Order: sequence, then structure tokens, then C-alpha cells
Amino acid sequence: MIVALTGGIGCGKTTVMREFEQIGVPCFEADAVAGAYYFDPSFVAQVRQLLGSEVIAPDGSADKRAIAKRVFADSESMLRLSALVHPRVMEDMRLFARQHQSSPYIIFESAIIYEYGFDKAADCVVCVYLDEEERISRIAQRDRSTRSEIKARMSSQQSAEATLMKADYVILNYEGNPRTRQVQHIHQNLLSLSQKRSG
Repeated sequence: MIVALTGGIGCGKTTVMREFEQIGVPCFEADAVAGAYYFDPSFVAQVRQLLGSEVIAPDGSADKRAIAKRVFADSESMLRLSALVHPRVMEDMRLFARQHQSSPYIIFESAIIYEYGFDKAADCVVCVYLDEEERISRIAQRDRSTRSEIKARMSSQQSAEATLMKADYVILNYEGNPRTRQVQHIHQNLLSLSQKRSG
């Protein structure tokens, strides 16, 4: 099974993913995989053609920070960049799934599962939830972004509440709410679901 793990920026979904990894679930981290594309000469050439030489770093890689600044201010550029990145991510995810066919399920982690139709490739979706103010506080501490920068990045994603309503499972990632227990509970449910499907 392919289990999508999602949630808004700053909700802690990467930490949740690491918990699934610790119990032996293979995890495909879409952001990390896509990040490697920015050093691939063929991808860099496409980005240069799309956005211009000003988003290319001195070492010849695509400058993620410059690209983010550009596309978050220009929805058309965001759509065109997405058309380059997302089909490639899906292809790599399917390859990853084939490589881990012996596992009952894999995690497909991405912040934009619903925004780009990635949920259609998944058997079910797990949402990591945290309210907006808590997320802004965490992001500001983590990477020193301004509130307006954080809000701009959030605006490119579906609201956390909308994602929560669509998901099959929800992890409430607040201090004092035992995250590990929630992960273990969902893991057992997914194992049972996988057994039923294979049986």
C-alpha cells in the first residue's frame, strides 16, 4: 500500500515520518528527492529556460531560495515549475514503491498531497495537524523567516483544516499529546488494512 503523509509547513510531518522509519516503514520524502533535482544538469537547464539565469547559483545548481522567492510571488511560474517537478517525483515514488514491495506499506511524505492530486496515487492519507499560529512560531524559530514570508509559503498550500477534513487518519502534533502512541495506533491499523487487502 502507498500511504500519503501530509500536513502544512511547520506542522512536524518530517518528525512523524522519522517515527514511522524507526518502526521499519520505508519512507519516501518527496522534498528531499525533489531537492536533489536542483543539482541535476538536465533539470537545471529546464529551470534556466523557465525562470532565467538569475535563479542559477554560481556552482551551476538551481538556487532553491531564489526560485522560491520568484514562484511564491508569481502563480504562473509556480505552476510551470510544478509541471517540471511533480511528474518526476511521482515517477521516483513509484520506483521506490516497487523496490519495497515486500513491505506491507510505504510512506509517501509530501506537503502538497491534495494540491497536485498526489492523493490519487495513495491508498490512504495521514495528516499531521497543528494550528497556524503554532506553526508560524515554529518556522520562525527554525529558519528565521519573517511572518509575511511564512504566510506567503502557507498560502501556496491548502489550509491545514481542509487537509484534516479529507484525511483518513490524523496525528495531532501538540506538546503533551503523545505522538509516538498516535503513530503506533495508525501503524497497527495500516498493517491490518494491508493484511485484509492481500488476503
